[in-house]
Amino acid sequence: MLRIVLFLVLIALAGAGAAWVADQPGNVVLTWGGWRASPSIPVFVLCLGIFAVLIVLLWSILTTIWRTPGRMRRRRHEKRHARGRHAITHGLLAIGHGDTALARRHADAARRHTPDDPLALLLHAQAAQLDGNRDEAQRAFRAMAEREDTRLLGLRGLFIEAQRADDAVGAVMIAEEAIKLSPSSTWASHAVLGFRCARGDWSGALAILDSNLSSGLIDKQAYRRQRGVLLTARALELETMDRDVARESVMEAVKLAPTLVPAAVLAAKFESEAHQVRRAMKLVEAAWLANPHPDLADAYAHVKLGDAARQRLQRVETLAAKTSADKPGHVEGQLAIARAAIDASEFARARDVLSPYVNNPTQRVALLMAELERAEHGDGGRARAWTLRAVRARHDPAWTADGYVSDRWRPVSPVTGRLDAFQWQTPVASLPSDKGTTIESSAFEEAMLAAPPPKRVTAANEAPAEPVVIAPAESPVATPAPAAQDNAPPATKEEAVATSAEPVKPASEAAESSPAAATPVFRTRADLGKPASAPIQPVIPIVRAPDDPGIDDDGPSDEFTEQIGTPKAQAGGWRGFWSRWGA
Repeated sequence: MLRIVLFLVLIALAGAGAAWVADQPGNVVLTWGGWRASPSIPVFVLCLGIFAVLIVLLWSILTTIWRTPGRMRRRRHEKRHARGRHAITHGLLAIGHGDTALARRHADAARRHTPDDPLALLLHAQAAQLDGNRDEAQRAFRAMAEREDTRLLGLRGLFIEAQRADDAVGAVMIAEEAIKLSPSSTWASHAVLGFRCARGDWSGALAILDSNLSSGLIDKQAYRRQRGVLLTARALELETMDRDVARESVMEAVKLAPTLVPAAVLAAKFESEAHQVRRAMKLVEAAWLANPHPDLADAYAHVKLGDAARQRLQRVETLAAKTSADKPGHVEGQLAIARAAIDASEFARARDVLSPYVNNPTQRVALLMAELERAEHGDGGRARAWTLRAVRARHDPAWTADGYVSDRWRPVSPVTGRLDAFQWQTPVASLPSDKGTTIESSAFEEAMLAAPPPKRVTAANEAPAEPVVIAPAESPVATPAPAAQDNAPPATKEEAVATSAEPVKPASEAAESSPAAATPVFRTRADLGKPASAPIQPVIPIVRAPDDPGIDDDGPSDEFTEQIGTPKAQAGGWRGFWSRWGA
């Protein structure tokens, strides 16, 4: 509406001006050489306007002719640029769905039409990577690194290529160059931080961490945790070389990350050595509430140097009772009590604590049961059976990071270089499957666990307990095995087959044998005093460990080696002669 009003106002002004010029009297005299003209003022103004329009038209024509070559060049450049952008777009789409040939063709077209476009260089490098041509990809990334606008992107590509070529030194040098250009580069700071941690340069790693905080890459809480991890790693390394620096580092680390298990253990050790028992106990208790760990229990038990085993047991029981609301009666506390009870010769207490876990034991539970059987009863057979069970038992929690299981805590993951990656958890490979399949124990292992433990000799004139004797069966009737005792797991199908299988005998021996003269396959200690109807030939069972490679067929013979099957005797006489000649 405003434009219409303004247009009408301009027309009115123009009309008023034309009327005013038309009303002016007089003439204009123009003289040029012998030519003379004297038009009126309205005619002169009209001629002057026509002349101005002609001048403008002529200038426009001349300008258009002058600018035509530049416009043609610019239009041709725009067409090439449009074709290059079209090739870049479709090339990136081809890389996205993995078409190597199409991506290469579009990359060549983009490079031909727009050689200076950074996206064309990126497409060329990614097409070379997809095609597996590392040399060409490196050349493209070097060209990008030489440009000001794509330098960081080119360094990133060279860093990836160095990693693929297992050139750790070259990768770190490229990452350090990228940090100089852009301190807020996440990938470069992550790579340099992991390399300095792997090299043990904790001061350099702490400097990178401070730079990450100032650049805004991490928040304050993550910075405190990661700084505590780096200080703990430095303290563990300097524990035997420079104890003053190690103590200072770990004390700062435990303030920044009070739930970090290695920091709490080492700080409690230093406080205990300085006779600051209460401080050491508080440090361990704070970490225990967040993450119960066997190292914390051990540090808490030995917080007072020179204490007796029973005092350590009482202290561990106190720590095990200090569990959080979401982790009541944590298994780590129970295993710590069992460990301290065995050391204090409180075998009944240890057995009572381990009883809920023996039906489906972990490796540590099985090893504690083996040690308990050996320490309480001196039963080497049952101890070996529990040790064999530990080989096939479920895994206990361990320090795990990105699928890598370590026997000790580490500040950085060796797989990805991620800081503070190790967690105390059960390895993924040991988790039960969806089908719920478990490895059953062998029949011999179940039989050894089911046998009652031998009694210790208390009197001087008392004879030692005799070993169990296994005699060859002479009757199909078998005596069942004794019931399981002392937290032994129930017998499996294999055990039942081993105890009730009928031996194969010749017909002559079957006719002479009778039920009254039957001898049990497994004789118990109560049967040793009874007279046997036939001479007993002792047989020593030989059990191989699960990792035993077995017996070589060509190896030297041994009189104690178990013979599998019946040895084939060499025929004599004419039969032997003809058998040697293949007759």
